[in-house]
Amino acid sequence: MIRPFINNEYKQLKKVVLGISDDFGGCPVLNNAYDPKSKENILNGTFPNEIDIKKELNGFMHVLKKYNVDVIRPNNIFNCNQIFSRDVGFVIQDKFFVSNMISKRKEEILGFEFILKQINTISIENIPKNISVEGGDVIVGNDYLFIGYSNQNDFDKYEVSRTNKEAINFFSEHISEKKVIGLELCKSDHDPRLNCLHLDCCFQPLGLGHVLLYPDGFKSSSDVLLIQEIFGSDNIILIDRDEMYNMFCNVFSIDFDVVVSEKKFTRLNNVLRSKGYTIEEIEFSEISKMGGLLRCATLPLLR
Repeated sequence: MIRPFINNEYKQLKKVVLGISDDFGGCPVLNNAYDPKSKENILNGTFPNEIDIKKELNGFMHVLKKYNVDVIRPNNIFNCNQIFSRDVGFVIQDKFFVSNMISKRKEEILGFEFILKQINTISIENIPKNISVEGGDVIVGNDYLFIGYSNQNDFDKYEVSRTNKEAINFFSEHISEKKVIGLELCKSDHDPRLNCLHLDCCFQPLGLGHVLLYPDGFKSSSDVLLIQEIFGSDNIILIDRDEMYNMFCNVFSIDFDVVVSEKKFTRLNNVLRSKGYTIEEIEFSEISKMGGLLRCATLPLLR
């Protein structure tokens, strides 16, 4: 049996689902792409291939195994992109929430059926159909639950709007032990430098009290001020627009002081080392061409 438990983003990782690239379908036609980074790389002829993606995922798995993490992979679904397992579901405390994803990603949950069968049914929560949410928009803190969302106008307008405002009320009612904070995100279906696909593209707490933050990813300056108030201005590591585009915020914590990062993130990696983190550098730049990075490829089940 799997007994899920997640209370923050950085306690020592014990069990995680890591995405797979098998039979992911290759480069999609432009109309089937559902984020601007993928569209950009389709148009440029630089969309990644299965061999390179698999190499990067295997490199990630090697690091996870180095820290004795139990790594689970989804069952393969032919012609289905299963790389970004984060969005399929997420764990908050001892509950596994099954996401309500956009229609183009509905099949991905099928690869998790054998995992869900290992979790007691009382620990599985199916979110009501009127509530849209993907795991990249849900960030768990000790005292807080941060949720990236779009207001109704943006949710109806943009395909990259993945979590609606109803999710804020839902989790406020269901997670009484944490203060639920909604953070409204900037969206663009066509320009990856103006789009924050998920909250973890512009915001990420780390285990020694720091937070990675791209302030221009939020529609309201009051949300940025609130983050500064919670974490303290001295603990914020600012990310600029080009760094956000390259997914600098989307690193992944294995432990309080151990962070997996892309090897090309030279500035960030040096900053984090100077603040006491051990940085495990890996190649993940091909996967970043699809609009996600290290956090996106993982779904922690137990910390």
